[in-house]
Amino acid sequence: MNRVLLSIVAVLALAGCSEPAGQDAGLSNASTEATQNIAQAAPVAAEDNVIQLAQASDSEFQMGVHYERLTPTQPTNSSPEQVEVTEVFWYGCPHCFTFDPYLRAWEPEAAPYINFVRIPAVWNPVVRLHAQAFYTAQVLGKEQEMHIPLFEEIHVNGNYLDSPDKLAAFFAKFGVSAQAFDTAFNSLEVNTRLQRSEELSRRYRIASVPSIVINGKYTTNGTMAGSYDRLIELIDELAAMERGSD
Repeated sequence: MNRVLLSIVAVLALAGCSEPAGQDAGLSNASTEATQNIAQAAPVAAEDNVIQLAQASDSEFQMGVHYERLTPTQPTNSSPEQVEVTEVFWYGCPHCFTFDPYLRAWEPEAAPYINFVRIPAVWNPVVRLHAQAFYTAQVLGKEQEMHIPLFEEIHVNGNYLDSPDKLAAFFAKFGVSAQAFDTAFNSLEVNTRLQRSEELSRRYRIASVPSIVINGKYTTNGTMAGSYDRLIELIDELAAMERGSD
């Protein structure tokens, strides 16, 4: 395999799952389109920030190349002494599945001032369904137990979990009764979190997943960073920069 082809393969491996154009497509159509629609992340508009550029002058990472500045800065749900690192993801995205082990390895080693949170994308019926599953597991206190299995059920076992019935059957494997699932799945608490997720995705101008947001101020992804290893390095660097700016 020549160098050009290797470069193409590397870019495709890092490209994110993009927001599908047809937001009002039916469930079955959305499932087909969403699972096949893989594209490179679109750049996010940002303004130059002289102070932050000066702080990062010794870094190999450059704003406008490896990450973008969100203007205005968005509020976070973390305490003032914490730096919030947010992953926007989708269980059906193969790139999110590939990136997830990097995050799971990084999280226990992350600086103590970092608060890591996940926000599921809410783009169309199937993506929303998976987001609803994420928050249902969260409300039931099973997020940690079910996070990896949800990914594996889709990408390893080939069960796209693209209906409430399929999700209910999957949750049953983790001791969740049909009634408990239905109550949580359709609860006001889960619906409120879905609405919040949708609002944050708009505020963060998320065009593809997986995407990383640092403290409501910077956005980046694997394509921009160059690799998932470098993306982890960039997360740490931007979080430290935010910590130092307090």
